[in-house]
Parts: sequence; C-alpha cells; structure tokens
Amino acid sequence: MPVPRIAIVGRPNVGKSSLLNLIAKERVAIVDPTPGVTRDRVSVVVELDPPDGDGPNKTAEVTDTGGYGVYTAEGARYDEIGEDLATLTDDIEHQIGAAVETADLILFCVDCQAGITPQDLEIAKMLREQKLGHRDGPPAPVRVVATKCDGPSWEAHAYEAAALGFGDPMLVSSKTKYFRRDMLDTIYGLIPEMDDEPEPEVDLKLAIVGKRNAGKSTLVNTLAGQPRVIVSEIAGTTRDAIDVKFEMDGKSIMAIDTAGLRRKKSFQGKIEWYALDRSERAITRADVVLLMIDAASTVSQVDQHLAQMVVASHKPVVIVVNKWDAVKDRADEKGRKVTPERYEDYIRKELKGLPFAPIAFMSASEGFNVNAVIDLAFDLHAQASERVGTGQLNRTIRDIVEHRGPTNKLGVEAKVYFASQVRTNPPTLVLVVNNPDLFTHNYERYLMNQFRERLPFAEVPIHLILRSKQRVEKRAAAQRKGGMNLHEVDPETGAIIDELSPEAIDQQAFLEDLPDDAAAYFDD
Repeated sequence: MPVPRIAIVGRPNVGKSSLLNLIAKERVAIVDPTPGVTRDRVSVVVELDPPDGDGPNKTAEVTDTGGYGVYTAEGARYDEIGEDLATLTDDIEHQIGAAVETADLILFCVDCQAGITPQDLEIAKMLREQKLGHRDGPPAPVRVVATKCDGPSWEAHAYEAAALGFGDPMLVSSKTKYFRRDMLDTIYGLIPEMDDEPEPEVDLKLAIVGKRNAGKSTLVNTLAGQPRVIVSEIAGTTRDAIDVKFEMDGKSIMAIDTAGLRRKKSFQGKIEWYALDRSERAITRADVVLLMIDAASTVSQVDQHLAQMVVASHKPVVIVVNKWDAVKDRADEKGRKVTPERYEDYIRKELKGLPFAPIAFMSASEGFNVNAVIDLAFDLHAQASERVGTGQLNRTIRDIVEHRGPTNKLGVEAKVYFASQVRTNPPTLVLVVNNPDLFTHNYERYLMNQFRERLPFAEVPIHLILRSKQRVEKRAAAQRKGGMNLHEVDPETGAIIDELSPEAIDQQAFLEDLPDDAAAYFDD
C-alpha cells in the first residue's frame, strides 16, 4: 500500500505549520504570525516512532495547507507593489481541497487560546458534509488538534473543541512541546502500517530555481498536467519548496518548486530569508537544477546569485530561458533580430561561472520545448553518474600533461603520479601530485576543459581535488601500521574521501600487477 497521507487543515494562524514542523522534527514549513504565509501544499515524509518503543516505525506523508478563509491581515491586503493578495484566496482553498481529497487522516487545527470561532465552525461543517474537496469513497477520519495548549491552565479551554463533533481533541503545544508525545502516539495508532515496501525513489529530482515571476510554478503545472501548484501573477506566491511527483515516458520525476527570490536588500522581513534557505536546501536535495531565466527581462543580480549557489553545490544545471515565445521576434538594442545564438552569447557573458551548462529555450505556458528540457536533465544526470576507470583516467591525465604541463617560474616540474575517480554525482577526481601549489588556477581550468573534451562529463560540474604525494604516503603508512581505514573529510562538500581504499579506487587491469602496498602507486 502507498504511504499514508495526513492533511493538516484549519483557519489562518492556528499553528498548522508549527504542527507540521513538530511532527517532522525539523523546520520544514515557514512559521510566522502573519496570516497566509503558507499558500501551497507543503509535504514531508516522516517516520513515527512506536509508543514506548514497542513495534515498528510507521511512515507517513504529512501535508500542511494554507489557512482557510480570511487570507489577509489588517493593513496587509496589498503587497509592496500594490497587488491585491486577497485574489489568491480561491487558489489557496483549491489546494486545501486537493489535500483533503487524497488524505487518509485529517488533522483539524483549532487555537485553544482563541476559542472556537465562526471560521472553525464553518470548516467543521464543510468537513462533515465533505464539501472541502471532492472525494470518492468514504471520508477520511477527522481528528481535532487543539494547538497552543502551552500548559495545564489551557487544558479546559482546549477540550471545548470537542463541541465541533469530532470527538475529544488532541492537545499539544508546538512552543512548549506540551503533550507532544501523547499526540504523536495517537497519530501513530490512527495510521495503518504499510504492508509492502515503501514507494521507490524517483528516477530524477529536479530543483526549479529562479527569480520572481520567472515561470517556475507554471512549468511545474505544465509538467504535472494539473494545477498542483498555485500559479499567480503576484510576485512571490511560492514561499516554501514544494515537491510535485509525476511520470513522463515511464519515468518518475519529482519537481521541487522553490520561492522566487530577489535581492537581499529588498527582502521584506524574515519570511524571504526562510525562502532563500529553502531554495538552497532544494538545490542540495536535487539531482539536477533548472535555473529559470526570464527571457523578457535582463539577467539580474538575483540570477547571478542563484548561479553562484548552483556552482557551489556542484550540481548539474540546465539554464532554461523561459518565455522565449514572447521575445523571439523582437529586436535588440542594435535593431538585430533576437536569435538563440545571440541570446546564448549574452547568457554566457552574464553567467560566467557556468560555461559548461547547456542552455535551453522554452515557453512553460505554451508547452514549447518542455519535454526536451526534461530529456536534457536526464542526460545531465546520466553524465554526472558516469564512472571512469582508473586506467582510462590515468592515461588521459598523462596525455594532457605531456601535451601541456604546468609551468613554474622557478623551474620546478609539476608531476601527476596517480589519478582516481572517487565519487559520482558530482564526478570527483583526485590527483596525487608532487606539489599542489604548482597547479595554478589557470591550469586547473585548462584541466577541466580537457576533462570535458576527453571524458563523459562534457556538460556537468567536475570536483577536482589535488593531494600531495608526501601527504598520501604518510596516510597510507599510517593505515598499514594501524590496520584500519583512514578517512578524510572534503572541506567543500563535507563528504568522506578515502582515495586509497579498495572501495574508492576502481582497480583496473594495469594495476593488478602492482603490490598491495599503496605507496607503490607513487613510485617514480
């Protein structure tokens, strides 16, 4: 059976997002006292521990929804450019209904400190009459969660929620963690245990990033074939990273739609800082990043900042020029027709840190070239997953250095003793050399270009690590002496590197005749 789904619903500002974070044990959803912060559905898969440790863990997908009813706060109906935020109400309520339709359990949140409000009564009526979402089959069970029950003095107020007709409420405080364990134990008992294996991992995880109004949510909806994500002309509609799963040509894909960003100095409060953090986390989770560029506007500082984030992550990236249908027949400032070739030259000048990244032209709203972009993303993921044999890599390095080796004014010859690919995604190459300082930035760039020409990594980032022979030999000697594996942490990625272990080095035929002593790899 699929993973059970839990939907959290309620009026604005009753603590739904805080409850999601409490269940997930991490900050998944943005929490802010401003009504309407959560606009899309925000989902997370959680592991629920059994009561008293007796029994198996249970997996569930918990979905936070926007507040039903009043969307705007007093004096905050319009955003900073004058857009009417109240126009999002229908879209938000559609997303709430979609979450209820697919839920196996509904957690109806009420604020025990505010008491039962007319909005709470309206939501309760809609849940009883199944008017919140159109569901086939029997309705999902509804349990009331009395939030903000910060201590014993609020318990009597919390039990007033029993009048809503869904039984005794579960009491909890996300702030003080009061009754947290009782609530989690109750939820554990309400969801079924999965009979089969968990759902398999998707074939590709795509992070879709870009500045405001670049068309990210429109692309997600086009891919999913349904209004799964709110699409609005109001800048900044998406605040959290939204996961949307769909299939295309028999392959499963998860698109991670992120908040549209702007310059940090223009941030309107801490919510936008949270959104930036979610975008960074989305890039980290993804296999491939789609960097959306609005063809109708110039490349901005935000675009350049996002490009820097992608470069730092070592993730494969497609630079997607969206809204191409709106500009393809225009003329540039010199009166020349805008062509893909001219626009690509412009992008390369503006985003200099991504010279290897392919550029694709697309119209998400019209569906133009969308499938080709996804095919390209799969191709990049395949490139980043390639592993080059140690023999092939060392022969390639030898040819490159013989053709053009590093130069040094002092006359010291730079040498590469050994090379190995120790990781994929990103392809990580370790070169053991006599002196890493002899390999200048310009020469490293030359090496990268040669690798992309000669190895199957033409359009993906390559992580190059230089290690001195003396340092590696000392580590090998320490390993032999201690009889244990020594690992090193890569300071850039935090990953463990063990360039001498049999697991890390792809043993090829040309190495089979070498002795087991790792130091023998570096004999002159």
